[in-house]
Amino acid sequence: MARPRLHDDALRTRLLEVTSRIVSADGETAVTVRKVAADAGTSASAVYALLGSREALVEAVSEEGFRRFAEHLAAVGQGEDPGADLRDLGRAYRRFALADPHFYRVMFYRGVTPADRDPAGAVDSPTFTVLHDAVARALPGAPAGHVLSAAVGLWGLVHGLVSLELAGLLPGDEAARTAAFDEAAGTVGSALLRG
Repeated sequence: MARPRLHDDALRTRLLEVTSRIVSADGETAVTVRKVAADAGTSASAVYALLGSREALVEAVSEEGFRRFAEHLAAVGQGEDPGADLRDLGRAYRRFALADPHFYRVMFYRGVTPADRDPAGAVDSPTFTVLHDAVARALPGAPAGHVLSAAVGLWGLVHGLVSLELAGLLPGDEAARTAAFDEAAGTVGSALLRG
């Protein structure tokens, strides 16, 4: 009879969620294997068995965030109206950030950038490719440089609006913030597409 698995995927997910909260609240330097293990209700040996090291744990949190984010954006799909697709991607971006703010903060505000990550590689990531492809559909025949500039501009716009909202800097209740997001994204987004 096979030996039972001591540590499973559910525990790994819990460790990543706990770590994302610690990084989000107190910064990456606050992460220790002991603290994560204690907060997750497990042992330090479980952290090492599942993830290998403290550094691997923090990197895995970032990877998990981007994996979840990519799934969220991919779920938007592609419809008949490229402009509607772009609006839906912006809303999906916002929904993900508001629903999973700890992972979002780890993904985009890590205090320590992994040494092997190429900053220029962001535009080659699956999450950016979804946006880039949607912009290309909205701008058929546009020069590649304009498509890239518009996609980067839209990313910056949505990211900025979401970051302000997460920081509590946008006034109003949820409905007012949603309306402000849609209006700003629509008005400025249209200008970015026109160039």
